[in-house]
Amino acid sequence: MNTLFDKIWDSHVVQSVPDGPQQLYIDRLYCHEVTSPQAFDELRARGLKCFRPKQIVCMPDHNIPTHDQDKPIADPIGRRQVETLDRNCSEFGLKEYRMKSSDNGIIHVVGPEKGLSLPGMTIVCGDSHTSTHGAVGAVAFGIGTSEVAMVMASQCILQQKPKSMRITINGKLGPGVTPKDVALYLMSRITTSGATGYFVEYAGSTVSQMSMEGRLTLCNLSIEMGARGGFVAPDEVTFRYLKGRQYAPKGAEWNRAVAYWRTLRSGEDAVFDRELSFDAADIEPRITYGTNPGMGMGINDSIPQLSDVETTEVASFEKSLAYMGFHPGEKLLGKKIDYVFLGACTNGRIEDFRAFASVVKGHQKSPDVVAWLVPGSWLVASQIKAEGLDKVLQQAGFSIRQPGCSACLAMNDDKVPAGKYCVSTSNRNFEGRQGPGSRTILASPLVAAAAAITGCITDPRTL
Repeated sequence: MNTLFDKIWDSHVVQSVPDGPQQLYIDRLYCHEVTSPQAFDELRARGLKCFRPKQIVCMPDHNIPTHDQDKPIADPIGRRQVETLDRNCSEFGLKEYRMKSSDNGIIHVVGPEKGLSLPGMTIVCGDSHTSTHGAVGAVAFGIGTSEVAMVMASQCILQQKPKSMRITINGKLGPGVTPKDVALYLMSRITTSGATGYFVEYAGSTVSQMSMEGRLTLCNLSIEMGARGGFVAPDEVTFRYLKGRQYAPKGAEWNRAVAYWRTLRSGEDAVFDRELSFDAADIEPRITYGTNPGMGMGINDSIPQLSDVETTEVASFEKSLAYMGFHPGEKLLGKKIDYVFLGACTNGRIEDFRAFASVVKGHQKSPDVVAWLVPGSWLVASQIKAEGLDKVLQQAGFSIRQPGCSACLAMNDDKVPAGKYCVSTSNRNFEGRQGPGSRTILASPLVAAAAAITGCITDPRTL
């Protein structure tokens, strides 16, 4: 019996090149302002139009500021990229959710919440975290700029089919443990290259109990394990989330769609190229201590000693700790921090703001901490207000910024200064990722909230 990955992938193969790649049909192409300009230029140079423009959705998100969006973008490069996307979308007749519109946000947040990403689809974007959309039961993955042009021109792409992996996690997550912690745990166990060449299906009772927001976080971070992408088979959680979304099927079409979506699962006798299993009871709130997402530990643990590190990795381990200003064997609990960032396509959804607010309610933000709370979309921003979370956060001393990628990466105004520590709910902690010389500690919204209150790394379970 084929795996679910096989079912979706194989049903989209147009033709195969002998001893080469397959031509894969793409249901949805997402474009943002960073990786699309060259693709549009390629089409223009070859006199081509977009083959199926209704299946392409564009949105600026990386460069847009998270304050004063009613004013021109101050950074000339960022402003030019956003304006170029606007012009290209107008010229090629593409749907674009422009900056300042109520439909704008981070493309990997807006796609699922509008029902543009649906089970059984193939979805691509010139961004590695396209894997996020796999949470709805789609095969979603990032592609390069030349491949973006290929999809624009033909709605197809040449790809080598990845191998399949199933990661099964069973059990109930403990108090204070979130899907973000599950992802950070998997990275530390598998390493950031352990899933290279694979497409991962997440399964088990832990995953089935996750909300859609939690699954979106888990799938988002598949890339940090080296995977080509990750997804969850659609189930009742998926259907409840998608029903009534703007672009989800309606009426009789909805019933037909759900009937088909229920068939999208791996058979009991499906054979995967690799299988891994984990126990939810082994996972606690986690933080990273190094400069790749796999360098993580339980929040109460100590940084590994050099004797615990593989000989071939000692040099990079020492370099990473030197950059972070940490030492082997050091505990980070109580470590002073300077910034907190809640947001990104990893943790910028309404559930993440509910979690953050649940911790800070009745407390006050540390005066020593700069906190950036950035919704992943204008819909999330409106949900925050509708639920009164804005008042809870304001009473605790926090303000909410306007939607955008923000401090996930240093491509807009929200940059962490050199040498400063930021507890971040984003997905990457590479050197300079949040600003030249910045030091990033990846964590869940609960851990970020606890740090914002206390001014140091704190186990949220103690609050």
